[in-house]
Amino acid sequence: MPFKLGLIINPVAGLGGSVALKGSDGADTTQKALALGAIPLSNQRTAMALEQLIGHQDDIIIYTASGAMGEETAKSLGFTTEVIYQTPAVTTPQDTECVAKQLLALGVDLILFAGGDGTARNICAAVEDAIAVLGIPAGCKIHSGVYAITPKAAGRVVEMLINGELVTVSDADVMDIDENAFREGTVKAKRYGEMQVPSEIRYVQSVKNGGKESDELVLADIAAWVISEMGSEEQYIMGSGSTVAAIMEEMGLDNTLLGVDLVQDQQLIASDLTALQLLEAIKDKPTKLVITLIGGQGHIFGRGNQQLSPALIRTIGKENIIVVATKTKLKALNGRPLIADTGDLALDEALSGYIKVITGYNDYVMYAVGHQE
Repeated sequence: MPFKLGLIINPVAGLGGSVALKGSDGADTTQKALALGAIPLSNQRTAMALEQLIGHQDDIIIYTASGAMGEETAKSLGFTTEVIYQTPAVTTPQDTECVAKQLLALGVDLILFAGGDGTARNICAAVEDAIAVLGIPAGCKIHSGVYAITPKAAGRVVEMLINGELVTVSDADVMDIDENAFREGTVKAKRYGEMQVPSEIRYVQSVKNGGKESDELVLADIAAWVISEMGSEEQYIMGSGSTVAAIMEEMGLDNTLLGVDLVQDQQLIASDLTALQLLEAIKDKPTKLVITLIGGQGHIFGRGNQQLSPALIRTIGKENIIVVATKTKLKALNGRPLIADTGDLALDEALSGYIKVITGYNDYVMYAVGHQE
């Protein structure tokens, strides 16, 4: 199961810094920087990150844009590379946004990008918090919390994901300043949104630090977060297992521990539904599915929750599956992936890759999902 890495390089990121232009935003600034002798360095800094992953080349497919936006650097280091966007002779922020949207549609496991705060803004505008991203610092302005502290650190975080280490996913602010005002000596910073970032305290600029887990407290935190995120217009299928049961208990609802229940607006709609009843219940209704690990081998489908049929899972969609688990439970897998064993091999393969697992209150990790061959 290869790690699907999306790669975006802003080839003109940081050009203005070395020639005292206080940034690189705008085509005029880029041309002026080049005329003053500025040398593009973002591809070089991306190479420093990717060099940390050379030992994992057989485990990675890089999806990227042609030429200097990613293809050249990825191929020069020997990575399997698929070009999903043709780069024009002169790149613009719109190219970055287009590539990011295509990577999101492809379902890559992570978008790794090189640039500065302007690049982060472009990617945030394209994908918001729908996918995990990580920045390689290559710009003049690095105020956003979506960047690793160095290019090598960015590569190390990706390596941790590939190795199956537990890496928390945090919400990080995307910030930028007004370059024109900055050139006049005034700093005006503005928040443009937030994105999901795989965090490790040694490597990423802005992260949370967690302590030792207490199962009872962590289950309460998981429950509180899931409930706080529940929309009143959507219905929720609540799967089997004690972690999901903790969410039901927090809502004060009766729970079918070894069955599947249906909830909307924190009210119990139906209990212990069959596969056919579930399919009928979700017709033309926005629905999300809350599940946890079942069994000692990390199964999320196919053990103790056969009511969740392939037809149901396909109708709901991977993007509407909410996986909950304590970090203690995930660590007990010793790096083994979660398993999707739905009985439909094509669906199992579609579900594979990296998925966000809620492990606390506004606390996530990225974890691999495999499937039975």
